[in-house]
Amino acid sequence: MTLPAPAITSLGRTESDPATLRTLTHDQHTRQLAVVRAVLEAAGDDPAVREAWGLLTDADRAGAGAGGGVAGGRTGGAGGGTGGAVRSPGGPGEWDAARGGRGAGLAEPGAAWPGQAHRTHGRRDDVGEPARQVPPGGGDAHDLRGQVTSDAGDIRDLPRQVPQEPSPLHTPHPPTPLTPTRALLLHPLTGSWAWHTLRALNSPQGNGSRRDLGYLGALAAAGAARAGVDFSLRLAASDGLLVLPSLGALRSEGGVEVRYRRGALVLAADGELDVVVHPEPGVGAWSASPAWLPAHALPGLVAGAPIVPLEDLDPYRTARSPRRGGGLGEPVVLDDAGRKQWAQVWSGTAAALRAGGEGRVRETPALLRCLVPLALPPGVPAGQGGCSATRREAFGALLSSRPTDPVAFASTLVHELHHAKLAALSTLLTLHQAGPEERYFAPWRQDPRPFDGLLQGAYSHLALADYHQRLALADPAHAERAWTEHARCHAMVGATLPALVGSPDLTVAGRLFADAMAGAWERMRDHPAPRGQRARAQAYVRAARTLWNQRHAGAHPNE
Repeated sequence: MTLPAPAITSLGRTESDPATLRTLTHDQHTRQLAVVRAVLEAAGDDPAVREAWGLLTDADRAGAGAGGGVAGGRTGGAGGGTGGAVRSPGGPGEWDAARGGRGAGLAEPGAAWPGQAHRTHGRRDDVGEPARQVPPGGGDAHDLRGQVTSDAGDIRDLPRQVPQEPSPLHTPHPPTPLTPTRALLLHPLTGSWAWHTLRALNSPQGNGSRRDLGYLGALAAAGAARAGVDFSLRLAASDGLLVLPSLGALRSEGGVEVRYRRGALVLAADGELDVVVHPEPGVGAWSASPAWLPAHALPGLVAGAPIVPLEDLDPYRTARSPRRGGGLGEPVVLDDAGRKQWAQVWSGTAAALRAGGEGRVRETPALLRCLVPLALPPGVPAGQGGCSATRREAFGALLSSRPTDPVAFASTLVHELHHAKLAALSTLLTLHQAGPEERYFAPWRQDPRPFDGLLQGAYSHLALADYHQRLALADPAHAERAWTEHARCHAMVGATLPALVGSPDLTVAGRLFADAMAGAWERMRDHPAPRGQRARAQAYVRAARTLWNQRHAGAHPNE
């Protein structure tokens, strides 16, 4: 067991302390760096990848030397000085160190890759099965911590496998701020890119997409610009945009020469006028050209919290696969009115979260690192539903249509971040040995669920039941709505707990977790919803069970 029992029990109650969240985040970050390294190895001696990685290495060194950085994923400023001459790719020795040798790719075709975690359409859903496979390889796990939490070491020494033990739960000092380059490498959508590209490189065709590998060049250009390193790099636009992560995007249809000198980027697209772009601290960059679309961010949830990028440009913000969909709206590019609408909802979200428990305000900045705006699903009228999701390969990213009000968004955050929390815990610990058979009743779904899906859905709805109960007790203005939501979620979780707690497939850690869930559910009965709302919720669960049994005879009845 890699977490102490009190931490597992606290997570099972849908609570968390900062040290436990740091442990989960550290493990996810280390896994993401391992996948980035796997991409480098699978790319072989691709000259464009080699050049981009050399530039990233230079930018990381410059960022570490300047002493500037970001904590908790906040992107640093553009940097001070210039790097001097235009850089050139490093020699074979440097590239070998970055790749850790010329072994075969670290993942095999057909492996169980993490996909889009889950989808919602009006009613919330639960995530799919966990992807327990992590790229294997060598390397010393004890040397990995500096690559994630501090400026120590060198990004050329990316981990080849995740550590078997997490970072200590209690550290005497807060994490050292990341360099801008490492903040980019640990950004949720970099994980999305890395997993997608690794799948492509290990496909039967074997080469992957030039567009996918070219994204590493865009990361390098953005990292170097933020570190103040002079460079010149040839990049290619895709689908009409050249996206530079954390900065913005250039409208273009072809190749673009990207140069950085004296604090400014010059983007020379084929056959177009040059566009001059000035990076801004944090997120974004300004330009006088209408061809440039700057990146934007929401302010920190509370004082001292990191900003939250609004990722409406990045090509990897949603799953690039035929499986995308299932009730999710399409990603949107926000206009000025759309950004203002998001900002208005966001401005009241901290207060709405706090009304449901101070812990919800504390954990949200630790788990939410970017927001991907979505359109409403097809056929859903405005104000009558929405959609949201998390993705296993993009830890810290939340995909969501714009909520109707701050309470609705607070509810979405509680729901989705508990999916992310449990997904992170499930990759760190084995909670159960159940197979993938889809045979369990879940009141929030019409189809049978596997055991892991049942656990995920019950956990997120337990967190919602807790949030809405606390909101109802604390805020009379929202009491009726909150009691209705609490009663519904509490009744649905109660219908699933016998199958979860009674499962012989739970591990020791899993039993601690499930028992803590059951204890939290029981304690909520001390402050029940009004009788009418409880009766309606219980009637709904009974009707759902009856219909489910008629449709799925022979499946597990959860009784």
